[in-house]
Amino acid sequence: MIAENAAMPKLLGLYETHLTVADLKTSTDFYRDVVGLEPAASFEERKVAFLWVDNRKTGMLGLWETGTGPLKMRLHIAFRMTADNLLQAPAILRAKGVEPLGFTGEPAAEPVVLGWMPALSIYFRDPDGHSIEFISILDDIPDRSFGVRAFSEWQARTVGHLKATPARTLRNPPIFCISAP
Repeated sequence: MIAENAAMPKLLGLYETHLTVADLKTSTDFYRDVVGLEPAASFEERKVAFLWVDNRKTGMLGLWETGTGPLKMRLHIAFRMTADNLLQAPAILRAKGVEPLGFTGEPAAEPVVLGWMPALSIYFRDPDGHSIEFISILDDIPDRSFGVRAFSEWQARTVGHLKATPARTLRNPPIFCISAP
């Protein structure tokens, strides 16, 4: 018998998430063509489509078509990617007709850094207005006082006697470093 206060085994990660969408085909095409997910299965009679995130062992996104009610729920999901790929994402999104956004929904020319994590992020909206984020956790010292600002500002910042320079490693892959002057 297991004790009532037994610890739950450690989770490995989040496998799937689901969004409600107004038009299943439009949203399936968007997540395939813009976000780059691979279609897994669709069930017309249930008005649902599933797409693989990376591969079937890593994750899945479910899209569920809703009725025509006036109330819509707008949700947020974030997809992990390498820092190099994330730095290219704004230009690729623009080429696909999607506007890259900053943390508060303003148009963004480059990704932002969330200093407390620190993480590199870019946001955009799907056809239903859901907030979609690409994120890469930086291999750097968290700096809560930095707030959320442009990546170029993160690279140029000075913290005490340390300054960001273009050789520091990120988690997946190297981009800048912090070194003594």
